[in-house]
Amino acid sequence: MLKDFKPVLGILLRFIIIYLVLLFAYQFFLNRFQGTGLDPFSRMIAEQVCGIQNSIGFPTQLYDDVKGEQVWFYVKQEYVTRMVEGCNAVSVMILFVAFVFAFYKGAKTFLFVSAGLILLYVMNLLRIAGLNIVVADYKQYGKISHDFIFPAIIYGTVVVLWLVWIKFFALKK
Repeated sequence: MLKDFKPVLGILLRFIIIYLVLLFAYQFFLNRFQGTGLDPFSRMIAEQVCGIQNSIGFPTQLYDDVKGEQVWFYVKQEYVTRMVEGCNAVSVMILFVAFVFAFYKGAKTFLFVSAGLILLYVMNLLRIAGLNIVVADYKQYGKISHDFIFPAIIYGTVVVLWLVWIKFFALKK
């Protein structure tokens, strides 16, 4: 009976192992920067979002809150949002990578993961910039944007990438 489920169990086991290894590696990375403010990767994203906003005529400055391990976006003479570690979408990227590698198909797996990570990275930058603009200009839509609309964008991108991987690469004969 288990013989029938062997391929599915193999995929599930591969997913769990890859996910846990990447998650623990990321947590190890984060632990190195505990108490020093926002981790360098999240800080880099905040700086890039600031650059995007400044380039589209939305003057933005960053203010570090080392004690709170966060960076505040200062827009239009007020602090509109804050960037914390969870905003960097690394957990979403880890989930994406684990899923795609669970259905490993050789070199094209690495190419697809690389392209997908770049897309997710750019989507996340635009997501944070979009949220800052919404909160600064349309404060009444800030909560729904933060809690529902912008997470749907990043998670929706992951689901679409997964579907593309399965339909056009993983299950293709």
